[in-house]
Amino acid sequence: MIPRKKLLDILRGHHALQRGHFELSSGLHSGHYFQCAQLLQHPKIAAQLCQELARRFRTAKPSIVIGPAIGGVLVAYETARALGVRAMYTERVDAEIQLRRGFHLTSEDRVLIVEDTVTTGESARKVADLIEALGAKAVGIAAIVDRSGGRVRFPGRRYTRLLSLTFDSFPPHECPLCSEHIPVTRPGRPRPSG
Repeated sequence: MIPRKKLLDILRGHHALQRGHFELSSGLHSGHYFQCAQLLQHPKIAAQLCQELARRFRTAKPSIVIGPAIGGVLVAYETARALGVRAMYTERVDAEIQLRRGFHLTSEDRVLIVEDTVTTGESARKVADLIEALGAKAVGIAAIVDRSGGRVRFPGRRYTRLLSLTFDSFPPHECPLCSEHIPVTRPGRPRPSG
């Protein structure tokens, strides 16, 4: 098990934990942002974190690990590698989560869903719904960071995270940073050229 203090030191040391005014992929605004890509660009760190996720689900005997693109792709790969199983990822197409690129599931598959960061849990829920609609079994959900402070729940599903952080987030019309006219950053999106 990786101690909380060590995880926080890793986050801070690799600039994964950021402060400012951010628009999250959920559309909510926050004064904090967790940029998991800053960690996952380092293979040894990615392997260490994902080995811990794999350890927590080894007894569930997943046959496949799936993460939603883009944040869950490397997490799925490294977790699957630690478990010795296949890795896949889902993609959004017209706001719908889909399994593409020739990936397929059968009724025999036991799927672990992984995320880099959970804020509302909506992506993981949609992936779980897709997996079950395709006839496979979702054995659980795992994340490196839960930024909801533990408020996110997945009723009827096993859920674990390496670290839970409490960051306030707001709809844009209620955001105190917007009311202070602090410019908003949209991390993870291409910067305009110019």
